[in-house]
Amino acid sequence: MKTIGLIGGMSWESTVTYYKIINETVKERLGGFHSGKILLYSVDFAEIEECQAKGEWEKSAEILSEAAENLEKAGADFIVICTNTMHKVAGKIQENIKIPVIHIADATAHKLKQDGILKTALLGTKYTMTQDFYKEKLRENGIEVLIPEEKDIEIVNHVIYEELCLGKILDSSRKEYIRIIDGLKEKGAQGVILGCTEIGLLISQKDSPLPVYDTTEIHALSACEKAL
Repeated sequence: MKTIGLIGGMSWESTVTYYKIINETVKERLGGFHSGKILLYSVDFAEIEECQAKGEWEKSAEILSEAAENLEKAGADFIVICTNTMHKVAGKIQENIKIPVIHIADATAHKLKQDGILKTALLGTKYTMTQDFYKEKLRENGIEVLIPEEKDIEIVNHVIYEELCLGKILDSSRKEYIRIIDGLKEKGAQGVILGCTEIGLLISQKDSPLPVYDTTEIHALSACEKAL
């Protein structure tokens, strides 16, 4: 079994889900007392969030590159960045290490193509929804991406940072997300990507009018496949 290097803490709420999925999947696959070989470097999310808000992506890349370098030195065979948004600097992180970074958008695109989804809704932070670093990976795989209208982008982003990252799960916000997903379905979306690792804390398949693609689950399972 290979050793998985997790860069987590963005936020720690969703990192818990990565840890749980990886260990449960390894146990299911190998049986007995087996669990994942995992190294976790959990950053202080306040530092990363401040960089995001100020547009200081180079600084955030330096922080996460240092984390990746430490995981590599500690014996990780590959890196999993436990967040969608910070894949904006995945290329910079990869430049600083010799082991591979498993990109969350590549893993998600692979799953969508397996299921024949060619037009998808994307929910995430405003950075993930409006900038090209994530959507371009999907487009390269022949997948058309739909995002909410501007006012709904702000709602989705607010819920992530002001609620989910702080462990607040509110029914009122779930209803807003469902409304937004409904609107994207009307525009032709065949599925919805939960493109922030916290959204899965709020929305599951039973809530959604579209097939749900939870990037946390997809990414964690992809890590298991590589590890095993």
